[in-house]
Amino acid sequence: MSRDQRATCCGLSRRSLLRAASAAALLPVVRAGSAGAQPNPLIATDLEVVTITESSVILTWTTLTPGPAGLLPTDAGTEVLLGPADATRAPATAFADAEPTPYHYAELDGLEPGRTYRFEARSNGVRATPALTLTTLAPGTPEATGEFTTLVPPPGRHLRTVALANDVHYGEEVSGLLVGDFPPGFRQDEPPYPEVMLAAMLDDLRRRGAEKLLLAGDLTSEAKPAEARAVRARLDGWGRFGHDYLVTRGNHDRPHVGYRDCPALPSATDHQDCWAEQFTPRQQLIEHETGGLRIIGLDTSELDGSGGSIERPQFDRLTELLRADPDRPTVLFGHHPITIESGLTNPAGPGFVLNRADSAELQDLYTRSPGVFLHHSGHTHRNRRTRPDAQCAVEFLEVAAVKEYPGGYCLLRLYEGGYTVNFYKTRTAAARRWSTITRGEYFGLVPDYTSGTTADRNHVVLRDFSGLS
Repeated sequence: MSRDQRATCCGLSRRSLLRAASAAALLPVVRAGSAGAQPNPLIATDLEVVTITESSVILTWTTLTPGPAGLLPTDAGTEVLLGPADATRAPATAFADAEPTPYHYAELDGLEPGRTYRFEARSNGVRATPALTLTTLAPGTPEATGEFTTLVPPPGRHLRTVALANDVHYGEEVSGLLVGDFPPGFRQDEPPYPEVMLAAMLDDLRRRGAEKLLLAGDLTSEAKPAEARAVRARLDGWGRFGHDYLVTRGNHDRPHVGYRDCPALPSATDHQDCWAEQFTPRQQLIEHETGGLRIIGLDTSELDGSGGSIERPQFDRLTELLRADPDRPTVLFGHHPITIESGLTNPAGPGFVLNRADSAELQDLYTRSPGVFLHHSGHTHRNRRTRPDAQCAVEFLEVAAVKEYPGGYCLLRLYEGGYTVNFYKTRTAAARRWSTITRGEYFGLVPDYTSGTTADRNHVVLRDFSGLS
């Protein structure tokens, strides 16, 4: 365990400790001498109803016990009681895993679409409660009410499933830094956490039936030659570049000064572009078609800095493509978010997203391209839908980072009558541990910013996709 982690008890910040201690006062506890005895009271906290589909639900939580140095992750069993909310009988055990773990992940299948269920999560008889975060304690949340309602899928047959992900940061060594060494970050040297989290996601995708993976930037930490080669090799082990997985460049993947082993940019010879050796040239649009669905990737990275822009040649090519076939169902993805709302609600402000002029031009283009239905972005490391600034029927979706809490990806499932979006946390033991550690980022405030609402993470949109195959 590194110095960064020891300072906060495996990633649990002082704020998190207070949350868990407050929750402990409200919980039944398992004490020495009772069934499933522990030497100290068991605390089950951080309950989250992460994913709700038309037929399943996924819950996560953590178990802890007080120790001399603070609250420590503690092995316990995993149990979920579930039943229809309108039933007269109490919920019964629907999921049970006796294998002990501090980092609980329960997925329940076989539910009915559009039905409300009552649930209770337990570990060794102790009921799990949410942390003291607005995301999970706001009125009406599943965590606060103990109830959730499954989605109603769009009409028609299921056509295909596409995964949306971003912010892997291969090569990064400390997570959670904003400026310099502030705020205190979290380190995991062996194995490196970006490798752990990417491997966990790729393992998940095939199991969940994803046919394509769209990675919206920041695949590397600083676009060093070794980082670009390593992440490309890992992705190639999952599928074919340009066919099974498509990538766009983020600000971390931009050309850098001083990388002498990589080719210089013709327009800025003091900048070397290691990313282009493995993926695509700077400010070059990518396009792909699958079963009638058009996928377009935009390079929104600037030569220097964290903000976003689209240079004229790339904009002209995008305009040409959309004008030639404006009604074709189209997904776009790129690193930087687009809308004014996104600029005003992220901590770094409007300068962190796509610049205002390019955003206005892009959204105006979307108003004249009714086939465009979703624009996927990364960069903010959060799950959030924001409102368009123009009269376009496009969903602007930001997806949380792969590399840190909540640590996952979205699945976009297309049906003849529309689509569903669901966010999934990665679920290997190492990934669940790292996601729990990084809940402590930004002094324990990160869940309120990155997790998103239940509706941000799980929703249905009706559209006519009957022409897709």
